[in-house]
Amino acid sequence: MVRRGNAKYWSKRLPESQCSSSDEGIVRLLKRLLQRLLIFGLGIVSVWLIVFVFELADRRLPWALALSLAYGMGAYVILPRAVRIGLKILKRKHVPSFTVTGDGLPSDPVNLALIGTLHQLRTAFATLGWSEADRLGLTSSWRMIRAFIFNSPYPTAPFSTLYLFGRGQHIGFQKAIDNSPRKRNHIRFWALGLALAEDTVGTAKFWLNTERPAENACVLWVGAGTRDTGISLTRLTFQITHATDSDTNAERDHIIAELTSKRVIVDVRSYRSGQRLPHVNHYITDGEVTLAKLRLAPNDKLCKDLA
Repeated sequence: MVRRGNAKYWSKRLPESQCSSSDEGIVRLLKRLLQRLLIFGLGIVSVWLIVFVFELADRRLPWALALSLAYGMGAYVILPRAVRIGLKILKRKHVPSFTVTGDGLPSDPVNLALIGTLHQLRTAFATLGWSEADRLGLTSSWRMIRAFIFNSPYPTAPFSTLYLFGRGQHIGFQKAIDNSPRKRNHIRFWALGLALAEDTVGTAKFWLNTERPAENACVLWVGAGTRDTGISLTRLTFQITHATDSDTNAERDHIIAELTSKRVIVDVRSYRSGQRLPHVNHYITDGEVTLAKLRLAPNDKLCKDLA
């Protein structure tokens, strides 16, 4: 499948009469108008709730604490839920050639895929001098906050959880820029079984698969690589997060160039994604996914049929 360079790997009815076409146009217009009214109403309710929280807290707490509480409730509770409801109203059922946040918002685009085992993947990025990200938890999150505030090194800093195939990332790697936790090249990977990928290629089932392969299996590692450049706020919900370089093509090419220079990948090819990426987080992407095979180590027995 992959060896043949099959681009589909990523893969109107005309109106019966002028009258029916006109009727359909009116229905679509009314539907769009109703959606916009509902979204506008949702926005008004969200703002009212945030103001209500602030006024309620302001009666019992100092002004600064009341404002902080209102921000926390707005950015992490009220607005994320409003956005999820809004997406359901708009019925945006995109094929996820990009990852999504826990709030259901589009995030980093998929731009790289590697074939191999988990051991091969870890070995490849260790060869580059990249570090495996710690699991996200209370301890690692607190350590990350301290490192971010004081700009102190944390080479294995955790990643926020993004979702693809209905699950969070399997593993992630990073390399700090100027030894700072605020700036780094990093990539998340999701494992997809090769047999299942072959059976569902070119269909929505390929992206909606939630089955996680065995740890020692030879799999397709679907990756989303971006470069962090500092601190920012997320769009729509205003949560504190890393700022990212908008050019995800450059980050993909950078990672592939490093892997190629260390001779840990072979058969590098590019494929067009099956969907044009919408404008999310101001990312610039050419819609291409670069695919390569991880080079076999002397003791590796899996994936030899793909060599």
